Amino acid sequence: MIAAKFGGSSLADAAQFQKVRDIVFADSRRTLVVPSAPGRRFDLDEKVTDLLYRCHAQRKTGKSFLETFEEVRKRYDGIANALSLTIDLGPYFEEIQQKIEAGASSDYCASRGEFLNGLLLANYLDYTFLDAAEVIFFDARGEFDSEKTNCVLGKRLEEMERVVIPGFYGSGPDGSIRVFSRGGSDITGAIVARGARAELYENWTDVSGFFMADPRIVANPRPIRHITYQEMHELCSAGATVLHEDCVFPVSCAGIPTNICNTNFPEHEGTMITGTALHRADFAIFAGLSGKKGFTLLVLEEHGGEKAPKFVQEVLQAAEACGFKFQYLPSAMKTVCLLVDTFGFAAAEKSFTGELQKAGLSFTISLQPGIAGIVLVGYGIVHNKSAVNRIYQALHCQGIEVVMINQGCSELSTWVGVAEQDMEEAIRTIYKAFAAF
Repeated sequence: MIAAKFGGSSLADAAQFQKVRDIVFADSRRTLVVPSAPGRRFDLDEKVTDLLYRCHAQRKTGKSFLETFEEVRKRYDGIANALSLTIDLGPYFEEIQQKIEAGASSDYCASRGEFLNGLLLANYLDYTFLDAAEVIFFDARGEFDSEKTNCVLGKRLEEMERVVIPGFYGSGPDGSIRVFSRGGSDITGAIVARGARAELYENWTDVSGFFMADPRIVANPRPIRHITYQEMHELCSAGATVLHEDCVFPVSCAGIPTNICNTNFPEHEGTMITGTALHRADFAIFAGLSGKKGFTLLVLEEHGGEKAPKFVQEVLQAAEACGFKFQYLPSAMKTVCLLVDTFGFAAAEKSFTGELQKAGLSFTISLQPGIAGIVLVGYGIVHNKSAVNRIYQALHCQGIEVVMINQGCSELSTWVGVAEQDMEEAIRTIYKAFAAF
């Protein structure tokens, strides 16, 4: 059994629907299909999800959303007519319009893109449509409820043979529609693969898998044929965008491999993501390199000394309680360094300092914003003890100042901090230093 998720570009119009059908029918094991909402058909086109968010915003500000809503209707009607589908979407559009007029939430509005596309694709493939709201659950805090979902979803799928489940959304305890963050159909696909105990999760998009670096920054980077979930998660946390980073857990915990495939080039092998690198044919020093701007270097120093033995522990607990993301850097007994998301920390700074004060800490905070975080990932680095020195020397020779550098104890990843304006050149420099293997 294979769970296949198709992204917005894969289902942007009728011609793309035909490609998806050919792919699904090419392997009888593809019995679970998860669609996104239609994406862009051309450069200046708009994604259906963006149009639906606009409908909500227009209704909220008292403007008419009907013209925008008509654009959405035309997109789906165009696909349905071109494929000669038998389904009538009219009643669904009427219900959606009425709910938007009545003040439906932004989550509900945005989710209708996947919902409607799921109806079309199920009709086109002659598969059973299963509303994600019936099997994907969020708790009262808006967090994904993985165990309830896995239990209910698994039982429902046991009763079905060939199913289309729309991505991106589920339901809360009160039955209201809740959505994942943008790109969340990746998560749904992984959840479905886990719930069905699939042998493989395929993520079909408009690129042929991962490259060892962003091709918009590095010219002709090498493709990644095989990468582990751990390596991929590290790359995604620092800017790689082929796959939603939160989709890792459902399939990795179940031991299900993921294949990143190209809908427009289905014969390409893509990138295979597994739990181990032991059988990687193209084993190399590193698996990939990615970078992301918008970081701040946060340095906390404790004064007084009474709490010194527990200072690091108290800081990390406060950061976790406030919910902002961070990379922990080498620290001393009375000093803690964190690489934090600038906007995320700005929103949580008051509560963070409040947590530290409640813990009875006397401290000072210094912030260095405008930092780009670059991560070099790969199990091969474990066997190359001079990796940190090579990174530093390569950047130094190019006149790029290293703000921070940190290699985790597992040596799976090495984080480098540089000024945001130096990120692209730093990535090219590091890639060149490690690509000659």
